[in-house]
Amino acid sequence: MSKFELKLPKMGESVAEATITGWLKEVGETIELDEAIVEIATDKVDSEVPSEVEGVLIERLFDVDDVVEVGKTIAIIETNSTSSKDVIIEAASLKEDDKPIIPSVDSVKAADKKSEEILVNLSSPTGKFYSPLVRNIAKKEKISMDELESIVGSGKDNRVTKNDILSYLANRGKPKTISTDKAEIKVSEESTKVDPIAMKLSGGDEIIEMTRMGKLIAKHMVDSVHTAAHVQSFIEVDVTNIVKWRNRVKDDFFKREGEKITFTPIFMEAIAKAIKEFPMINISFDGEKIIKRNDINLGMAAALADGNLIVPVIKKADLLSLVGMTKAVNDLARKARSGGLSPDDIMDGTYTVTNVGSFGSIMGTPIINQPQVAILALGAIRKMPSVVETSEGDFIGIRHKMIISHSYDHRVVNGALGGMFIKKVADYLEAWDLNADF
Repeated sequence: MSKFELKLPKMGESVAEATITGWLKEVGETIELDEAIVEIATDKVDSEVPSEVEGVLIERLFDVDDVVEVGKTIAIIETNSTSSKDVIIEAASLKEDDKPIIPSVDSVKAADKKSEEILVNLSSPTGKFYSPLVRNIAKKEKISMDELESIVGSGKDNRVTKNDILSYLANRGKPKTISTDKAEIKVSEESTKVDPIAMKLSGGDEIIEMTRMGKLIAKHMVDSVHTAAHVQSFIEVDVTNIVKWRNRVKDDFFKREGEKITFTPIFMEAIAKAIKEFPMINISFDGEKIIKRNDINLGMAAALADGNLIVPVIKKADLLSLVGMTKAVNDLARKARSGGLSPDDIMDGTYTVTNVGSFGSIMGTPIINQPQVAILALGAIRKMPSVVETSEGDFIGIRHKMIISHSYDHRVVNGALGGMFIKKVADYLEAWDLNADF
């Protein structure tokens, strides 16, 4: 017998921690290989952590709503194996008092009953749950129960997490006044509880609580704006040849490949080619060091079922054919809509693309996905009157055009590089061969 440490896996370059949102296995339960043990959440995705071994769960090292750093051990599993590379203690070498004991059915039931009693004791008068860690911090900082209940939680079911209470303490005592066109909301110096008298709602108004994912995305966006020196470049692109080519081949493409070809994989292919020519766009920056990325991993913003956006990643995009790019784009889009993205699907992005044109916008100024240094927005394709140059003279014609917006971090990407990069993307798109095969 041996013990195995189940660690919180890496879930992306910029993801350093995750919140435990629910345990799927109790202490004493048998676990199969690859069976999910715990549910976690980050600012990018909700996921489950599977077991890497078969055995019995003998210890859970974190509670629900605890924030855990990547690489930390979150559970101990007792296995029958003695050859695993992650074995940490051999049963034969343990002292008698240290040998693991597999709980009996009665002891598990007793533990469950005790846990229920603890949960009751950790609930507020209104029934709101607070973890032992949050309660200890509140006690140490002399936060009353009324004050604790005024804190807005970002955990599952709006539970108050360690980060929530620490953030509250950092701003505690600072007076605030929020003015709106309907009322003035006064916030006292002693707490962040909104004065219910000042908060007036008209008959049709509704208060909507933000989801946990929404709060995390909002924080990620604000952090990026505060970190990077955002600057934008724009370019108009004539994509008439691409529109005509797609209209000609889309039916045959579907018959042969079983996939619908959209404009997105065509644009992704051009962007990957441009990055090959301007590799300093494909970097990460932590404020002091630049990391030049070898792989070109394109993130593409996709919609989740709840309306939020997520950024799955096309790995080694520069090595894919147009057919391969189409299959990758469609597969990740389907996973995003169905909630089937895994942590690996959103890891290791080096450059991000978002299609604001799908919502009818002609252009956008997207926020950089840290720690990347640039992001490109694709505007809507529109029929536009345009000057067409020919050997016989210029004339006005109807062309399909779009605007590409490029946001980049001016700390490490200057205007010349930012502008030349999207010019190269435009050149690739405008030079599209009408007679090309797929």
